[in-house]
This record gives sequence, structure tokens and C-alpha cells, in this order.
Amino acid sequence: MSKAICQLIAQELNVRTEQVNAAVTLIDDGNTVPFIARYRKEVTGGLDDTQLRTLDSRLTYLRELEERRQTIVKSIDDQGKLTPELTEAIQKADSKTRLEDLYLPYKPKRRTKGQIAIEAGLEPLAVTLWNHPETDPENEAHRYLNPDHKIDDTKAALDGARSIMMERIAEDADLLEKIRHYLNRHAEIVSRVIGGKEVAGEKFKDYFEHNEAIAKVPSHRALAMLRGRNEGFLSLSMNADPGQEDSVRQSHCENLITEHYAIHLNNAPADAWRKQVISWAWRIKIAMHMETELMGAMKERAEIDAIDVFATNLKDLLMAAPAGPKATLGLDPGLRTGCKVAVVDATGKVLATDTIYPHQPQKQYDKAMHSVTQLIQRHNVDLIAIGNGTASRETDAFAADLLKRANLKVQKITVSEAGASVYSASELAANEFPNMDVSLRGAVSIARRLQDPLAELVKIDPKSIGVGQYQHDVSQSLLSKRLDAVVEDCVNAVGVDLNMASAALLTRVAGLSTTLADNIVKYRDENGRFNARTELKKVARLGPKAFEQCAGFLRIMEGKNPLDASAVHPEAYPVVKTIAEKNQQNIQHLIGNTEFLRGLKASEYTDDNFGVPTVTDIIKELDKPGRDPRPEFKTATFADGITEVSDLEPGMVLEGVVSNVANFGAFVDIGVHQDGLVHISALSDSFVSDPREVVKAGDIVKIKVMEVDVQRKRIALSMRLTDEPGQDNRTSRHNAPSKASVKPKAKNSPKKTDDSNGAMGGAFAAAFAKAKR
Repeated sequence: MSKAICQLIAQELNVRTEQVNAAVTLIDDGNTVPFIARYRKEVTGGLDDTQLRTLDSRLTYLRELEERRQTIVKSIDDQGKLTPELTEAIQKADSKTRLEDLYLPYKPKRRTKGQIAIEAGLEPLAVTLWNHPETDPENEAHRYLNPDHKIDDTKAALDGARSIMMERIAEDADLLEKIRHYLNRHAEIVSRVIGGKEVAGEKFKDYFEHNEAIAKVPSHRALAMLRGRNEGFLSLSMNADPGQEDSVRQSHCENLITEHYAIHLNNAPADAWRKQVISWAWRIKIAMHMETELMGAMKERAEIDAIDVFATNLKDLLMAAPAGPKATLGLDPGLRTGCKVAVVDATGKVLATDTIYPHQPQKQYDKAMHSVTQLIQRHNVDLIAIGNGTASRETDAFAADLLKRANLKVQKITVSEAGASVYSASELAANEFPNMDVSLRGAVSIARRLQDPLAELVKIDPKSIGVGQYQHDVSQSLLSKRLDAVVEDCVNAVGVDLNMASAALLTRVAGLSTTLADNIVKYRDENGRFNARTELKKVARLGPKAFEQCAGFLRIMEGKNPLDASAVHPEAYPVVKTIAEKNQQNIQHLIGNTEFLRGLKASEYTDDNFGVPTVTDIIKELDKPGRDPRPEFKTATFADGITEVSDLEPGMVLEGVVSNVANFGAFVDIGVHQDGLVHISALSDSFVSDPREVVKAGDIVKIKVMEVDVQRKRIALSMRLTDEPGQDNRTSRHNAPSKASVKPKAKNSPKKTDDSNGAMGGAFAAAFAKAKR
């Protein structure tokens, strides 16, 4: 069966079965995805980390499916009810849903009305009336009266027979599959406001009277409706027959039941009873089951989509360009409590801290300016990192004035402080800065995340970084697993300086646990810097397997072996030695010798262990050892004098930073304490199906202000600079809104887009923007 699983995964990934077999073997042997993706390309045929993550996820699901399959087979066999036909059906089941459908009739359950009726001897009555409609129900029922089982009259007998057939219909796996297929294509989710909750639930008003195809609900709308229901403002239900008048009581699903059993309802004596059985089986048994199932499937799809959004944004944020090893002054802005100041050197070591009060109510402007100027000059500060929270623009203006007055050649940059407060109060921060005030730790974090966003953000729970949509409404275990995988892939793609990395960063390196990361730091503290990768083998509990997994991702600058500063794995050092010897070169001279390296043919240096893919990677790495895959550092320039939402005017063209990307558009920080929304239709002059095709978190963009609602702090933006304020840029010919409701609109009424209430955003945009802040 393991072979069948590999074949299925290979088909889904559109790769060879041999590649999947090899990857599964490596995973089962304890190898990590980053290690397999980078250093075992020959074995897997070049599967990348994305393919391997998908493979790993599907492998887990299919193995759980197989385990469940065996449990079900044993359970039915123990009951003595396992037939060859049922065994074949169970073996062919390709999803947990289908498997559970097949198991439903045999699943141990509490005594039902149908079971009680069978015990009362009513099964022959049910079968006779169902298969022989010419039978008169009343006359036939008289034969099954049984006072001992409380079957005292024909009504009780017919009711019991009906319960038997209803349960059989509701447990027919093939019928359920037909109904499920129909509902997935046609059923709607119906959202209605709960009476009396209109005012309290105003943020969900887009869903007060909303119908939409349940299989096509975008994740943000699905999660918004589910949140509205959970908070007690909305009721959600399934409409199996959209477009059908309420007066028409017959559901199409009842017709499916009739067709499935090849029943012809005419005026036969038992037809009224059979029709009632079919109707009640659908309405009482199957409809409720299917509504729960379809709602669950909608929620699951929405969660997966929302988690994908979060993962993509997190990756973009983690892979943002680092400013580099420069002395940096971090400013955590504040008003009443003052601005917290921290200076760190090029390695991130804290040199000084302070608290200044340049703003209201203290307004110690000159004193604050003198203090910061002295810190900059004393520690040769190159960069100023300013958090983007409360009083950010005021603090930015203060820093600009300071640099101008003191004529300092220092660059100031606004930095996202998302998660800084979480880190400040964390156990990790307490261990790192045991004698530092909690509020000052935030300034340190802000300074460091400008130097190297990845190295600092790994200290924060990914869920606290704030680049998701409805992150608290999705499965927290699935979210954590996915985000941890993103962090791991990013850390290993960049590589880690073994002599500078914190324990938090080392923990994210392939093959290293929290214990091993702590042991590395402890060894470094006790013995000084590492001079060679091989010294890792001296670290307590770091065995051969852990060394194999982590060594290639750890860098040692200015060590004994120049290859230790590269991504070349120690196991491949002999390949480099062979290249050097065959060409009569010194290894040191090989590194960075672009002209020479580009003339090499990888195929001439392969052996039984290292094929062309690995040798090609080695040559590329020798050309640019330890190269950083992150982009060049750039900063946005916020417009002078634009510090509040009230300063904005329609038509302004500004520069901003994309702070978050959702399925319906992108949020952009333009320096006014409130992100603006660029709807998906205003991202480009051409059609955009996914906002991430155009922008990602951290991008610097030019936008035009389309509309401003000062009272509600909502800003509508456009990246199409030719758009004119006042026009609804979301309903362009490029990105027409989806038809979220089947209710007809007046002929000349404006179209309502899928995400917004007017040009300002909608229930979701408002709630999300508020949560993000």
C-alpha cells in the first residue's frame, strides 16, 4: 500500500514515482526538508522545498487514511459483515469522507429508532412496502402489531418501518456521493442577521441578507460569516435548491433519492408512505448531515487559503532586505510614556539605552535632541530605525530635524514594529536582557530588525507578526505548523552565522532542536568563537545525524577553512578539492574567480555520491560564497507634512510600503498611522487574479489617494495612477466583482463588490485593518 501512496503523490505532483519513493525514504530516515531540497537533489531528482512540503503533508494524510482504512476493515470483519464487494469499495476509497460514508452503516452507535424498530420485528414490513408499492400499508401493518415492543397500532408499525428505511437511505454511501456532488455544484450558503442584533453586529452588515454558492465562497467572506455566527450576530444555513420558490417543497435531492433507487411514485397504495420516507430521509437525516459537512468543508478551504495568505506574507517579510551590519539606533515611539531609545553595534550588541520625551505632554524637545545627538556621535551610528506605531510620524519628524540641525550623515528608516511588544514581554527577551526594562527591549528589537529582519523576527511567534487574515479563526495547529515551515525554509535559504546567531535563530536551522541550539550558544560562550564547522561535533548531544543536517546551513566567517563560510556542505569538500587539484588551483583562489568557474563543466567532476546538480550548485556557490538571496536594501520616503489621515486629500500621489496582502487587495503604509487599501482591481491596468502576482509585503510602491473617510479612518488607494478620485476603481473592466448574491438588483442600482461597503472597504476590510493595527 505504501507503493500505491507514492504513486498517487507522484501523480498529484506530476513527478516520477521514483522521486517520491526516494523523498519518502529520506523523510522517514529523519532528514529535514531544507536538507533534502538542497543537498539530496540527485536522490530526489531535484524536488524543491515547496514540492517536498506538499509531499510531506500528503504523505501524512494518506498514511492516516490507510490507517483508518485498516481500522474500519477490522471493525466490520469483527462484526461478521465484511463482504468481497465491501472490501473492494473500502480499498478504492480515496478520501476520508468516502471511507466514513462506507463505514456509516457498520459504525457502532447508540440505539436508533430504526434499530429499535428492527428489534420489534418491523424490518420485513419496511422491505415489503418499499419494494412492493401495491401492498396496502394499513392492512400489512396489522400483521406486525407487537404490544411487547409497544407496537400497539398500525401507525406505530408504519412509523417504525419508516425509521428503518430512512436510516438505510441516510447510510447509503453511493447515494450520499451523488447528493454531495449535486450540492457542491448548486447549494448556497444563506446568511441572515439575527433579529435585534442589527446595530451591535453592524460590522457584519454585508452578510445580513447574503446568499452565495457554498463551493465558491472566497476565504475572507467565509471566515467573516463564520465569525459573525460565532459572535452571535448571524445565522448560517444551506439552501440546497437556489432559485426555487418557497412554495415548491420538493427538493431536487429528493428526486436524486428516487432516481437512485429507481422508484416510480404514482398512486400505488404504498406510494404515499414511500414518498414520506424519501422526504423525511432527506430533510431530517441527510440535509442536516450534508449542511454540517459542506459548512465544514467551506471552513477548511477558507482556513487553508487564509493560512496560505499568512505564509506567503510571512515569507516576504522574513526575506525582506537587511540593512546589514551597521551601528543602529532604535526608536520605539510614544507620547505620554516617552520614546524608548536603544543603540546596537554592527553585531546587534546593545551599547546604550535611554528614554526621551520630545512630544506632548512633556515636550522636552531640546533635551531629547541633545541626548540622541550624543548617542549618535558617541557610537558612530549609521542608521536610525523608527517604529511605525503611535507617534511614529512625530518621531520621524523629530529625527529629521535632529539630523538637519546636527548636520549628521545618518539615514532614518521607518520599521514595522509588529510583534515587538510580544517579544519584549517574552521569556526569550527576559533571558537575553534580564536587567533591562521591558519597554526598552522593544527599541532593541526595532533596531535589530532593521539590521537583519530574519534574525530578529524568528524570536517572535509568527502568529504575532500580524500579516495574516482572520488568523485567530483558523486551526491554530495547522497555522503553527505551516508558519514554522516557512520560517525554517527562510532561515535555511539565507544561512546562519554560527558565531553570531542567537539560540532562537539556531533553533530554526535544519536538524537543530531547542536543546542543541542552547548547547551551541553555551559552548560558544565557554570556548569562544567556532573556527571550523567540525567543532560542532564537540557540542554536547550534537551527533552525526544532526551535524549532517545543519552543517551546510551554518556559516563561519574568517575561519580555518574558507569553505566554512559558504553553503557547500562539508561532505562535498572533496569535490572542491578535486576541482582545485585537476586545475592546479588553490582552493582560496577558486572562490570568487568568476571567469574560471564559469568555464568549468560540472559533469567532469561527478562521482558515485555527487552528480551534476550538486556539482553545479557547488560551482555557483564558489562563485559567490554565502550569497544572500534577499533583495537589495531600499527604503520608502513618506511625504513631508502628511502625518495624519486628515492630512490626506483625494488625488495625492504618495510613496508607501506594502504592509500586508490579502485575497482582495493590498494594505499600504503611507505614514499616517492607518494603512490604506488598494483593492485588487486597482493594483494594475491588467486583470489580476491574485494580488501577490503584483505586490508582496515589504514592496515600496507609488499610490494615488482615491477616497478618505477621516471619521472611520478608512483610506482607498490605487496603484493605477491614471485613476481619478470619485470613480469606483474596484469595478473596472479588468476586475469585475463576483456575483456574491443571487438576489436581483434594480436595473440602475450600482454594483456591490464582493468585499466592500462603498469604496472604503467593507466589514472584512474594516475588521482586518483594526485587528492589524
